[in-house]
This record gives sequence, structure tokens and C-alpha cells, in this order.
Amino acid sequence: MIWLGRAILALVLLFLYAPIAVMVLMGFNASDLYALPFVPTLHWFSELAGNDRLIAASRNSVLVALVTAVVATALGTLAALALSRRSFRGKSLLRLLLLPPIAIPWLITGTAMLVFFYWTGIGRGLHAMILGHVALAIPYVVLVVGTGLASLRADLEEAAMSLGATPFGAFRSVTLPLLAPSLVAAALFAFAVSLDQFVVSYFLAAPGVTTLPVEIYTSIRKGFTPEINAVSTILLGASVALFLVFAGLTRIGGERERR
Repeated sequence: MIWLGRAILALVLLFLYAPIAVMVLMGFNASDLYALPFVPTLHWFSELAGNDRLIAASRNSVLVALVTAVVATALGTLAALALSRRSFRGKSLLRLLLLPPIAIPWLITGTAMLVFFYWTGIGRGLHAMILGHVALAIPYVVLVVGTGLASLRADLEEAAMSLGATPFGAFRSVTLPLLAPSLVAAALFAFAVSLDQFVVSYFLAAPGVTTLPVEIYTSIRKGFTPEINAVSTILLGASVALFLVFAGLTRIGGERERR
């Protein structure tokens, strides 16, 4: 029955990746109607360079994702340190409250944020999207950094302090370098979550100020063009690169056996 399991796995992978492969190929196809035979060209990438709306949306996406990665990593790391190294009332409840933002459908989260931001006067725009993306990314950062902290020995800081280091100096000299891979992985995860976010961005985007996923959705409603394939290919390449870095830092899949 092993062959049956492998066949099912192959079909699942084909179902998942075949549409993506077709999209990438059509981004390099000369026909704007996806006609065959396939004629390789970079025409649609050059057309993309002159599409001001897609370029502006891409710039907004990268800006929001960078700010989200920095802010979410900083706040999430502080939260992970508090949950890992401190004992206080309500700690278990706080740890439990970090999980619902991951499990709650983003449609509900986006609607709730839109109502809350209007009620508080924050409104919509890039600032609102940054706030929404940070709120979504912090739980992921806490989980990644918390896992890294769980693998570190707390007595290393105590040994440094016994040699005269201050608590902050021990953390900076001992814990922070050991925690650096988890911090980078958390920042990349927050960046990827923000870059791919559509629902919250759609609800919080102001007229004329959108991110790339929202702009792609709007363009598809008006009429699909191969330029969308081109920008999607670039976005896919960036996402794959981020995932490979994340996988390398967190050792997804386990380590290879040494011979």
C-alpha cells in the first residue's frame, strides 16, 4: 500500500503546484490570451515596469511588511521573554489569548478592525494597515521566539552575572546572540504574513492607497492581464526565498544525519 500513499501524495502536490506553474509560465508567454504554442518573452515584465498602480501597490506592500516585521518582532520578543522568564498573575490566560488571532478567520478580524478603527478615529490607510498587520503578526513572533527561548539554558545568563555582568549585559552578550536565528526567523515570518495579507488590507485600505494583493484583486475584477502573472511571479519568488531562509534558520524537516 506504500505505492498508493505515494500516488495520492503526488496527486495532491500536482493539484497544489500545477496552477502555480501555469501562472509562472504564462508570465513569460508572448500571447496576452494565453494561446499556445508557448513563446518565451519578457514583454509583460517590461509592461509591468510601466504600470504605476501595480508599482505603487508593491511599494506599499514592502513598506508595510518591513515596518510590520520590525515592530512585531520587537513587541513579540518582549512578550515572549515575559512569558518565558517571568511569573505573574494571568500568565496562562495571556498565553492562551495569543492563539485566537491565529485561528479566527481573517474576514471576521478585518471586519472587527474596520469597525474599531472607525470608532476610535484611526480611520483607514497605510497606518491602519500597519496596525492591523502588526496585531496579526505578533502571535506568530511570540510562538517562534518562545520556541527559541525554550531551547536556551537559563543558567548561562546566571553564570555571566556571577562573573560581574549586569542582567541586561548578560542578556545582550549571552542570550541575544544565541536567540538571533529565532529573531531573524520571526521577523521573516512577520514579513511574509504581512506581504501576503489580503483580507485585512482590503478592509483597511484607503481610496487610492492599496497593497499589492488588493491591487491584484481589483485588477482581476476589471480584466485579467499577463502583467498580473508577472508581478505574481515576482511575489512568488520573494515568498519562496523568505521561506527557504526561514526553513534554514528553524531547521524545518530536521537535520541531516551525519555519516
